[in-house]
Amino acid sequence: MNYFELFSFPPSFDVDTALLAHRYRDLQKAVHPDKFAHATEQDKRLAVQSAAQINDGFQTLKNPVLRAEHLLALKGITLSHESTTVKDTSFLMQQMQWRESLEDITHSHVPDDLINELNQSFTDYSHSITAELAILLDSEVQLDWERAADHVRKLKFMVKLQDELIKVEDALFDND
Repeated sequence: MNYFELFSFPPSFDVDTALLAHRYRDLQKAVHPDKFAHATEQDKRLAVQSAAQINDGFQTLKNPVLRAEHLLALKGITLSHESTTVKDTSFLMQQMQWRESLEDITHSHVPDDLINELNQSFTDYSHSITAELAILLDSEVQLDWERAADHVRKLKFMVKLQDELIKVEDALFDND
């Protein structure tokens, strides 16, 4: 299913999320179960399936990582359930530094400063990768799509790192 078509958007990484939310509400109204209360069982089932597709499409298009994966899938590059790792040496070195910094937080006398520094570092890196990703995904060149897939892998890692930072921060505040 092409979620861009479902929501009447051109396939692009840049999506107007306010317009997406508006179209989501309109589509949901059209397939709401109340409209099918007196319909056949088949029509009710189709309405439920349509509502599920609309929900899936909305969740996919509003999330930048999922949206990028969906765009790549439409271009024939599937990332779900893959075991490919990022081969970018500088990114791997940066990963190790970030992980060490995460471990240092619990032993620091000023954990708030480290948390803020890491959070800013994660945000800055994610923004730079996302900006490049948008350009690569709009390309018509296969090699750019493969580079975009690598950027998505990096963004997935950044999401995991951000989650780990939140857990470390929560654990610190739980101990206070």
